[in-house]
Amino acid sequence: MANTETSLKEALTSIEGATGVALVDYTSGMALGTLGGSKTFDLGVAAAGNTDVVRSKLRTMEHLGLKGEIEDILITLSSQYHLIRLIKGRGGNGLFLYLVLDSARANLAMARHQLKKIEADLEV
Repeated sequence: MANTETSLKEALTSIEGATGVALVDYTSGMALGTLGGSKTFDLGVAAAGNTDVVRSKLRTMEHLGLKGEIEDILITLSSQYHLIRLIKGRGGNGLFLYLVLDSARANLAMARHQLKKIEADLEV
């Protein structure tokens, strides 16, 4: 089991093309930890904004009567991938990992695989 800081560092250093990562509470919109980002890309603002994405998808699933769980949500931009992975088990209810990738350097399939492993090892 890894703590938040260790997990965020592992995501940023081991996932090719990663430029930022955050652990976010989607009930409050607060980032519980961030690593990376830049002067022009505020991870705290991005984390708060993506809570709306998660809440909206959960509401839509409820209205449609869908019983499955969200594994991850992918948003593709012209130069970035934004990957949202909901945390399951061990007190992770209401939390998600948010990963920003440079699309020119990232392998999306590998990033999803590695983020899933990091999520499984995360102790919240």
